[in-house]
Amino acid sequence: MVIRQERLTDHDIIYEVIKTSFLKAEHADGKEQDLAAMLRESEAYLPELSLVAEVDGTVVGHVLFTEAKVGEQKVLALAPLSVLPEYQRKGIGTALVKEGHRIGKELGYSYSVVLGSENYYPRFGYVPANQFGIRPPFDVAEENFMAIKLNAAAPLLNGTLRYAREFGID
Repeated sequence: MVIRQERLTDHDIIYEVIKTSFLKAEHADGKEQDLAAMLRESEAYLPELSLVAEVDGTVVGHVLFTEAKVGEQKVLALAPLSVLPEYQRKGIGTALVKEGHRIGKELGYSYSVVLGSENYYPRFGYVPANQFGIRPPFDVAEENFMAIKLNAAAPLLNGTLRYAREFGID
């Protein structure tokens, strides 16, 4: 498996990977692939943090981290993470997230936030975001709105997360 930054020629396959990955997902709105395409065109897009996983030269997974804010502090928002169903449970999602965290930390980001499964994301160190002073911009179960500190020396935050406007959250 190879983890690398997405290329322009990957956009169509990434769209299909995301769409296929979320077809049977428990918490999906069917628009995750459109969100990723819109985020790619946004001010929040960080090219270094749109990563694909290739197996035998075929893109089988993708992760996107975009910039968000808590007060004036820039943080990362992980969304979406997708792996084709036949490649799930093989460590591909884990490899994508860990590489994204490594790059995010190198780029100077201290936190990453995710809205996701309380059974999946804690394996990377995600905990309820309120432990770091980060509040969600909408009503959501505490255990599903999580954050991880990428820089151990980062100060706690105190504010509501502001996603990129493409997320459609005011």
